[in-house]
Amino acid sequence: MEIKTIRITIPEACNIILGQTHFIKTAEDLYEIITTSCPHAKFGIAFCEASGPCLVRVDGNDEDLKSLAAENAMVLGAGHCFVILLKDAFPINVLNAVKSCPEVCSIYCATSNPLQAIIADTGEGRGILGVVDGAVPKGIETGADAERRKVFLRQIGYKR
Repeated sequence: MEIKTIRITIPEACNIILGQTHFIKTAEDLYEIITTSCPHAKFGIAFCEASGPCLVRVDGNDEDLKSLAAENAMVLGAGHCFVILLKDAFPINVLNAVKSCPEVCSIYCATSNPLQAIIADTGEGRGILGVVDGAVPKGIETGADAERRKVFLRQIGYKR
């Protein structure tokens, strides 16, 4: 078995949700979930089929994000993984609905940070072992840092 680290491409001003699912209708179901949960979001979805023709299935409402999601999924090459790239929305807008999708088995991350997936390649197939999401902490939050966090959350509309 070979262990690989694969960098995932996330465009500027976008977020990614990386997860595991189990069924060919995943791309269509996730499309419906995102459009009903957050109608203004731009997104691309890619799903790595793990049997039959073993294609990367693609859906979404933004051609660039669909293309990049498909490229990321192809580079990952892990059976039944899915990639959602979101623009004009945050994962918090859709994440609970995505997790409630009957085919979704797990979510590895939802982030806009630099992202690496740790992949196991057995020669027969690939699987995601985990992710590296962002950087190492540089310190512990101070009172001033907490105040900046609270102001920021109110500026972007997530707290009153």
